[in-house]
Amino acid sequence: MLIPAPILYSGPLKPEGTMDIGNLPAGLPPAQVRPSGRQHLALVLQGGGALGAYQAGVYQAMHEAGMEPDWVAGVSIGGINSAIIAGNPPERRVERLREFWELVTSRQISLFAPDGDDARKGHNVWSSTLTSILGQPGFFATRVPGPWLSPRGSQQATSIYDNAPLRKTLLRLVDFDLINSRRTRFAVGAVNIASGNFLYFDNADSVIVPEHVMASGALPPALPMMRIGTDWFWDGGLVSNTPLQHLLDNLGETDALVFQVDLFSARGAIPRDMPDVLARQKDIQYSSRTRLTTDRYLELFRLHKQIHSLMQRIPDADLTDAELTMKRQLEKRPRVTLLLLIYQQAAYEGQSKDYDFSPTSMREHWESGYRDTQRSFRRRDWLDLPDDGDGIVVHDVHRIDD
Repeated sequence: MLIPAPILYSGPLKPEGTMDIGNLPAGLPPAQVRPSGRQHLALVLQGGGALGAYQAGVYQAMHEAGMEPDWVAGVSIGGINSAIIAGNPPERRVERLREFWELVTSRQISLFAPDGDDARKGHNVWSSTLTSILGQPGFFATRVPGPWLSPRGSQQATSIYDNAPLRKTLLRLVDFDLINSRRTRFAVGAVNIASGNFLYFDNADSVIVPEHVMASGALPPALPMMRIGTDWFWDGGLVSNTPLQHLLDNLGETDALVFQVDLFSARGAIPRDMPDVLARQKDIQYSSRTRLTTDRYLELFRLHKQIHSLMQRIPDADLTDAELTMKRQLEKRPRVTLLLLIYQQAAYEGQSKDYDFSPTSMREHWESGYRDTQRSFRRRDWLDLPDDGDGIVVHDVHRIDD
């Protein structure tokens, strides 16, 4: 059965049961949503193309709960969402995110919304095919002639699409002066093509411009490499698709509540056909290594605690200046609470889910992120810091029973 559907969603992206500031779950009043005594509230956003609308839904739920991040970091589409958040005042962030996602999903896919998994699969494949052929409004456009017909060494010869539309979109929706004012810490990851080294463009030590954000999302061979200074860069997801490690390495002495929003799941079912194989391959390739990163952080946390305990037994007069400095630095190791939100793939989605920019899929992804975050907020204990000896604790709303 086919039911009529609007071509472009122009109303507010708020599902039924919206969690407004004045209508929070019992026992969670707005003034107490953000835990006291914690200096960092961070939002870490993975890459994943069209799935990035899920992250926008997560942020909307955070915003309505009064949980504005003071640190945002992202890779690829996560970098674009991060720039929109850091590059706007809190009261305009949801509006700007909505404007971006409505723009890049504004192409008419069909006159009717499909009903049923098979019909929906066809709808999504058609949407992804149009993206492959035409690009996406406000994001990237197909090169004519294509790279295979362009002279070697020319700008057109190294990518299928031109991302000039994204630069115009970023300049319209993002206040880069606000990002560079450092009111919100901001970082995006990219890969140096010549050296293969991964690095972060961080407003703590760099002046951020649109090209930094575009470099973080320049996934080859689709999008062109970006020049920053004398170097050329590609999408950071080629090496690491989640900037959690950068955040943990730069916390200093500050405790943190971190929302990590992933778009590809490391866990999944065994494939049963070739489309399943391609989808699962992409999930594994781009999923976060959260367990590896958090285990490493916990190991270092406990090691530093032991070193500090040993140094306490040595009189300060017997320590060198460098050792005294180390002792002071080890007195306060930051504790981290990590709320992990991972997009859960729908039954009718396949390997092209990250370039299915249909309005219907965008709305579903957005609402999914919104609802998952609401569910996480209902666990008030998840906002607490770990015990002194634990260092880091991870909560995942999709693994409550594990």
